[in-house]
Amino acid sequence: MVACDEADTRLIPVQRMRPGDHTFVSYGDDDAWREVLAAVIGVGLMHGEKVMVVADGRPEDEVLGRLDDHTRIMVHARDRGQLVLSSVGTLIGPDLPYTPERHMGRLMEETGLAIRQGYTGLRTFTDMAWVQARAADIASMIHRETHTDHLFTDRPYSELCAYDRRWFPEGTLDFMCRAHPRNLLARLGELRAVHAGDSVRLIGEADLNTRDQFIEALNHGLARTTASRRLTVDLTQLCFLSTGCATGLLLACNAAGHELIEVHCDPSQAAALRRLGAGTVRQLALVEVRVRC
Repeated sequence: MVACDEADTRLIPVQRMRPGDHTFVSYGDDDAWREVLAAVIGVGLMHGEKVMVVADGRPEDEVLGRLDDHTRIMVHARDRGQLVLSSVGTLIGPDLPYTPERHMGRLMEETGLAIRQGYTGLRTFTDMAWVQARAADIASMIHRETHTDHLFTDRPYSELCAYDRRWFPEGTLDFMCRAHPRNLLARLGELRAVHAGDSVRLIGEADLNTRDQFIEALNHGLARTTASRRLTVDLTQLCFLSTGCATGLLLACNAAGHELIEVHCDPSQAAALRRLGAGTVRQLALVEVRVRC
């Protein structure tokens, strides 16, 4: 799966998807579809949300089989009603014509039901293949996607809209990516570096598999800012920071000839960096940021 713009400030890892988020991702094969589906469900269940998978055109046995490949916990959640497999046809009624208003109205009702059932909110994975499965027109889909603010504003509802690149035209994908307030990273375990001005923002997972990429991004940021001798490193969109990557960050900062390197990080990242000796790096300043959790 890919997001449309690497430099987009709306880019987040799936683990950072929270209530109120209306998120876009596209996929080009079923393995990618399964990977992000399992992640969306897992994070939702962990946060006590009810999770609805809207997958028109995919038999329930196929979806359940894909979930079972990941963990039995998801199947148990299905058995107790916390995980629901549905479709747009089921939501609005199989005999009723599709309208964006019917669709959004039903999602509001389902969000209210989830709260009454004791869940913290409703999280929906919507495979946009429903457009093809129900022979709906693209214009209705675009209207539905671009007139949904009331579903998310101050409400415990979140939705990931997953688009199949093998079916949707490139222009539609590009438009819908930019129309969504948030976009997801391509895959789990990925690290993305976004360089802008005197800053570098790291998004995703900084671990053994991405350590070289992490250090390369830091060194590139330092090289780009040799004239200003100031760099801001933003770690707040990392959902994992390994000890090896944190140590590499401190070594790179210590070796740099900069006057100031500000590292924006969440409290747990700041604590780890301090344990590793951040206080001994003269030009390093930790700026703690409370991130959504």
